[in-house]
Amino acid sequence: MASEATKIYDEKMTKTLAALDSDYATIRAGRANPHVLDKIMVDYYGAPTPINQVGNISVPEPRMIQIQPWDSTMLKAIEKAINASELGIHPGNDGKVIRLIFPELSEERRKELNSGIDRHFPDHDSKTGKEKRNHRRYSERSGRRNAETDR
Repeated sequence: MASEATKIYDEKMTKTLAALDSDYATIRAGRANPHVLDKIMVDYYGAPTPINQVGNISVPEPRMIQIQPWDSTMLKAIEKAINASELGIHPGNDGKVIRLIFPELSEERRKELNSGIDRHFPDHDSKTGKEKRNHRRYSERSGRRNAETDR
């Protein structure tokens, strides 16, 4: 019985940590990380589609992301979606690929990242970044507490 309960709580805590890791991966720091594009949706013939499903995303240099769409007519739509997002980077389009060049971290940006990441979480639902983070902390704590009481 104890091993079943431990297995259930271990699974819940693993899911909570995985969700937190995915949220942290979308934060734009100084290096190019293709996961910052995960939440960007492109209008693909009338249907909102994740950007990673309309082309190849690669990181040829440490501070550059390159997007090569499978359909070259999608360049403008991808560029529009990136500009509309809160990424804060302007895409460069050469007619075949889109390049996103990430600037080096400024002192102000470093302080902003160190002081808190609440506003960097995407707000696709009603919860703010702080509420999401606190919810995940609570889930982790309650999972540990429940696992210990079931022993």
